[in-house]
Amino acid sequence: MIKRTIYFGNPAYLSKKDEQLVIKIPSVKEETTEQAEPDLNQKYKNRGNENIIPIEDIGIVILDNQQITITQGLLAALLENNSAVVTCDNKHHPAGLFLPLESNLEQSQRFQEQIEATVPLKKQLWQQTISSKILNQALLLNKIGIQSDNMKKWSRDVKSGDPDNLEGRAAAYYWKNLFPQELDFKRDRYGEPPNNLLNYGYAILRAVVARSLVASGLLPTLGIHHHNKYNAFCLADDIMEPYRPFVDDIVVTLVRDGEDFTELTQSIKKQLLTIPVVDVFIEKQKRPLMIAVQRTTASLAKCFSGDQRKIIYPVFRL
Repeated sequence: MIKRTIYFGNPAYLSKKDEQLVIKIPSVKEETTEQAEPDLNQKYKNRGNENIIPIEDIGIVILDNQQITITQGLLAALLENNSAVVTCDNKHHPAGLFLPLESNLEQSQRFQEQIEATVPLKKQLWQQTISSKILNQALLLNKIGIQSDNMKKWSRDVKSGDPDNLEGRAAAYYWKNLFPQELDFKRDRYGEPPNNLLNYGYAILRAVVARSLVASGLLPTLGIHHHNKYNAFCLADDIMEPYRPFVDDIVVTLVRDGEDFTELTQSIKKQLLTIPVVDVFIEKQKRPLMIAVQRTTASLAKCFSGDQRKIIYPVFRL
């Protein structure tokens, strides 16, 4: 079952009753508060500005307004349901992520297997990850008519641990060619738009991956490559790498379609909130991204336990 992504951009009071998320809107504005139902405000009016959503249907909750109040009972129920809760700052950028501490019956054993993973194993897993990322980047460039045979070769040439830093070489070529030349785009987290769109999309993707890692009994903090001591989601940042081109695809389409990308408008957010349900190909089958990520993290857990040698990643299709 595909879990829902719920976005709140207006003031709201959120609580729990009978395993339902209860939404109360103190004042209704023109902006919609839920991604999939643009006429929801009218429904709220009809129900006295109140609506309910089954908690078991929720995968991700995004809180993007400084006047949202949420009860402890609801937070606990969301975490028990393995829902990821993302909070945004006053600039509407994702600022935090809540995840459950326990979500898998074998969590203790899997933590131990993850901790005891050898350096050669982690280097091999990183090799697979970067090879898949470069290939997906190359295929996205092909989609928009850019030659990328060099990147496809680099994806095949990645060695254990990527000692030649082919990831960096591929990134330089990729970012130089992904957006129209007149944009003179430079990928920088704090750089000019459309970097803000990429950051927002990656934050959603990170929440999806972190949630799935927890469900697979893995600790998102312990990465196979990323190891910044201030980063609580190193493993999520590792595993999301081959999935980034799916976010880039949405952003580059927005730019090429001529949409004003200088601000994170409600329209742009809605399109980026579709990330968990975009179709990807994994094991030669079309699956929603959120389901594919679950396949990836489950295969990673088997790699740590020694039952499998390869992580299963999606392949970008034109």
